[in-house]
Amino acid sequence: MIDATLTLPVDEGFPRRRRMRVDPIAAAGMFWIVLALLACWLAPYLLHIDAYATDVAHAYAQPGGAHWLGTDGLGRDELARLLIGGRITLSVGIVAALVAMLIGTLYGALSGFYGGWFDSILMRVVDVFLAVPTLFLLLFLAALFNGSVLTLMLVIGFTAWLGPSRLVRGEVLTLKERLYVEAARSSGAGDWRIIFRHVVPNAMGTIITTTTFMVASAMLAETALSYLGIGIRLPIPSWGNLLTSAQSDLFARAYWLILPPGLAILITVCAFNFVGDWLREKQT
Repeated sequence: MIDATLTLPVDEGFPRRRRMRVDPIAAAGMFWIVLALLACWLAPYLLHIDAYATDVAHAYAQPGGAHWLGTDGLGRDELARLLIGGRITLSVGIVAALVAMLIGTLYGALSGFYGGWFDSILMRVVDVFLAVPTLFLLLFLAALFNGSVLTLMLVIGFTAWLGPSRLVRGEVLTLKERLYVEAARSSGAGDWRIIFRHVVPNAMGTIITTTTFMVASAMLAETALSYLGIGIRLPIPSWGNLLTSAQSDLFARAYWLILPPGLAILITVCAFNFVGDWLREKQT
C-alpha cells in the first residue's frame, strides 16, 4: 500500500518574521544614552544650580550634601558643570555626526549611482583627504576658527564624512542593480528621484548604524580638542575641558573632580558603540 500522505511546506512563501531582540548590553547602552540626554537637558533646570556661580570660600569642597560632586577651584558646583558640559559635548557629537552623514550620504550616493569615471574621480578625492592625518587637520581648523560651539560642530562634521561616504557608496553600488530601481527608471523617474526616493531610503539601515558610531567619534574628537585647549573654551564647560581642569586640580588634592567627566566620556562613548554594534549585527 502506497503512503499518499502529502507533506505541505508550511513556510514556503511565507518567511518567518524575525524578532528584533535587543541585546542586554545594547539595551543598557540605550538606557544610558536616554538617561544622559534627559539629565543633561533637564536636570540643571530641575536642580536650580548655577554652573557659573562662583564661591571662593567653598573652593575644593569635597562631595557632600550641598555639592553632590564637590566644587572646583572657584567654588563652582561640579555636578552642574558636568551636566552643562554633557549638554555641550552631546550636542557637538550629535550635530557633527549628522553633518558628516549628510555630506557622506550625498557624496557616496552620487558616486555609487553614476559610477564610471565620475565615481573614480570622487573616490580619488576621498583618498587624498584620507591621506591627511585627521587629528592634525582638526587641530588646524579648530585653532583657525577659534573653537566656538557652532564652528566646532561644523569642523568635526566636515572632517568626518570621508568614511561614511565610502560605506554609502558601497551600499548604493548594490542597490542600484535591484529590480525596483529598473522599474522606477522604466516608468520615467529621473536620477535624483531614483536616488532619494528608492536608493537612499533602502540604505537607511547602514546610514543609521554608521551615525551611532559617528556620534561616539565626534564626542571623542570634541573631548580631545577641548582637552588640548583649542576646543570648547572656558568658562563654557564641556567634558573635555572639565577633564583638563580636573587634571590641574589634582595638584590641589581635589582628586574627586577627575572621575565624573572621565567616567561620563567613557560610559557614553561605549554606550553609542554598543548600540551601533547591535544595529550592525541586525543588518547582517
